Amino acid sequence: MFTDRIDAAKKLADKLRHYKGQNPLILAIPRGAVPMAKVIAAELDGDFDVVLVRKLRAPYQAELAIGSIDESGWAYIAPHAGSTGATADYIEAEKKAQMETIRKRRNQYTPIRPPIDPAGRIVIVIDDGLATGATMISALHGLRARNPAKLVCAVPVAPPETIKKVQGMADEVICLLMPDYFMAVGQFYMNFSQVEDDEVIRLLKDV
Repeated sequence: MFTDRIDAAKKLADKLRHYKGQNPLILAIPRGAVPMAKVIAAELDGDFDVVLVRKLRAPYQAELAIGSIDESGWAYIAPHAGSTGATADYIEAEKKAQMETIRKRRNQYTPIRPPIDPAGRIVIVIDDGLATGATMISALHGLRARNPAKLVCAVPVAPPETIKKVQGMADEVICLLMPDYFMAVGQFYMNFSQVEDDEVIRLLKDV
């Protein structure tokens, strides 16, 4: 159990300490992971930015991921997508809706600078936890195509089967808790209040 995201970030930073002094690029999956990545970047003397990916939502079940999409438009569709009633037409419409959100967020979050280039860098992707792993899969896929020197996935908590899914996509996966009984990421935090856009924008402006 973590007190809050900052507590989880400090514990993750301890496990990532071997990257200090190597100028790592710490990338947060918004919005929850943004305060965490800021703390980890400070602890490791690294750079901090966001990687924009969005969950593709199941019909009538907005919290259930049937896949994800990255900023380039590449999409991961989970094997269970069809069983939720998601047709090909539905998936195409959902991809368009989430790409529009990604575009809006990029304009909001980093309006006066381009994203930091991951090429040749040690890149550490942070989320506040994984459930299905869908958004992390898109994040890692998109970043791998941009030729980082090393690609690391670091999260406080995820079920063991999700960690198995992402292991093949990163050079290193660090996960502090892998409980067999997993309902939602928030059950492992005492305080899991929502991170709002204005906080993300403030943290990115301070870079």
